[in-house]
Amino acid sequence: MIKKKDEEAYIDPAISAQEKEKGNEFFKKGDFGTAVKHYSEAIKRNPSDAKIYSNRAACYTKLMSFDLALADCESSIRMDPAFVKAYLRKAKVLQGMGQQSKVRAVYEKALELDPNCGEAIEGYKNCSIQSHADPEETRKRAMNDPEVQQILNDPAMRMILEQMQNDPSAIQEHLKVPAIAEKFMKLREAGLISVVQR
Repeated sequence: MIKKKDEEAYIDPAISAQEKEKGNEFFKKGDFGTAVKHYSEAIKRNPSDAKIYSNRAACYTKLMSFDLALADCESSIRMDPAFVKAYLRKAKVLQGMGQQSKVRAVYEKALELDPNCGEAIEGYKNCSIQSHADPEETRKRAMNDPEVQQILNDPAMRMILEQMQNDPSAIQEHLKVPAIAEKFMKLREAGLISVVQR
C-alpha cells in the first residue's frame, strides 16, 4: 500500500515531459545508455504514457538488449493498441532476435491500423522476400550493398567482428559506441550477423 502511495505521489506529467525531452536529445546524439535513464525516469513520472515506453524500446534496440526492448513494446501496445510506432519497433526487435516468422504478423497488424504506413509496407515486403530467400542469396544481396561493403572493409570493424566470434559477450561493450552500434544494426538488417540472446 505504502509503495503504491509513494509511486502515485511521484507521478508528475510535467517532469515526465522534461525527462522525455532529455531522453530524445541523448537519443539524437547517439548516447542510448543515458537516453534510457531519462526515459526510465519519465516512465516513473508518468507510467501511462505509451510513447515513452516505445522510445525506451528504441534505445534498448540500439543497445541490442532485445528482451528489454520487447517488454517495452508490449507495454506500449497494451496501453495504446492503436499506436502504430510501437508495432514498427516491435517488428524491428523481433528481427533483431531472429524471429523472422513473427515479424510479418506484427507488420500486418501495423498495416491494419495504418494501411499507408510506408515503414510497415516496406517491412512487410522485406519479410516476404526474406522468407523465400536462402541464406546464400541474402549474403550475396548484402555484399552488393555499398554501405555493407564499407563496413566490412573497415579494419576496426573486422577486428570487432572477430573478437565477437571468440567472445560473444564483448558485443555489449562495443555497442556503447554509437557509430559501432549503427554499423552492427546495418549488418544485422542485411542478414549477415545474427545476435544470439542469452
